[in-house]
Amino acid sequence: MSDKIHVLAHPVVNARLSKLRQTTTNGKEFREGIHDISLILGIEASRDLEEETFHGQTPVGPFTGSQIKPKIGLTPILRAGMGMTDALLNLFPAARVYHLGIFREKVSLQPVEYYAKLPPNPNVDQVFLLDPLIATGGTACAAMNMILEWGVPVNKIKLLCILASQDGLNRVHSEYPGVEIWVAAVDPQLTSTGLILPGLGDTGDRLYNTMKDGDAV
Repeated sequence: MSDKIHVLAHPVVNARLSKLRQTTTNGKEFREGIHDISLILGIEASRDLEEETFHGQTPVGPFTGSQIKPKIGLTPILRAGMGMTDALLNLFPAARVYHLGIFREKVSLQPVEYYAKLPPNPNVDQVFLLDPLIATGGTACAAMNMILEWGVPVNKIKLLCILASQDGLNRVHSEYPGVEIWVAAVDPQLTSTGLILPGLGDTGDRLYNTMKDGDAV
């Protein structure tokens, strides 16, 4: 596997993801699980962020501390990416959040862009693209293209996702080999309708309790 693709191998992540997969998991539990895994993804993906020092004072004496140097931007893909945002804001309280509206057309499975409110020029140094699921990879690729066209270089973008299909992961890496991808787990298959198998269902619907009566997750 490429050194740009990082799959977490952690017992806590595995347990949280297993809970997310279950049909008996309610909306509150699902949101908490997405938050917890996103927090771990954010910590792992930020290992190489540049630090700068400052001088401060403890109750006992002076000290030299460190803080994150680059300006951080978060670009969650609506609406499911919002489920990951609070966890990243816990890590980077001063991060700027720019929402990207993209949905997947149900017949063609092609991404459709419907919203992007980005300033004329990038005012951040590092972007974390938040997309809980990489199924076919089309939505993630469309979002990558939007951020690149905005002017952020590919080596300053990190894609964070909860679960990916192998095909979707391969597609994103093939189209954007320079982007760093952090994913909690990878499933081997897609269904004929482009859903990850076994997956965890529609993340947006499960986050916000909008499943239709009788729908399977």
